Amino acid sequence: MAVKIRLRRVGRKKSPLYRIVVAESTSPRDGKFIEIIGQYAPRLSADALKIDSARANHWLEHGAQPSDTVRSLLRRAGILKQRHEARLARKLQSKAVPVAE
Repeated sequence: MAVKIRLRRVGRKKSPLYRIVVAESTSPRDGKFIEIIGQYAPRLSADALKIDSARANHWLEHGAQPSDTVRSLLRRAGILKQRHEARLARKLQSKAVPVAE
């Protein structure tokens, strides 16, 4: 089962609102999904993007692939940078094993 993080369109005509959902790659755009992890309102200037970073990190760790648009939204929210820094810190910490005398 290939899992994707992508946008699901809701809202009225000419007033889009998108939910950021985790769904199987074979399901349609506005079809069945596993979990809602955020929302994006491109026409609003303030509070346009709300993402549950803990759930987004959970799904990214379990192999979910974000779409190009969702990847840019995760980058804008700072989630990808936090994830990268945490992985880098773990890597450096594992290399800095103290030498036993």
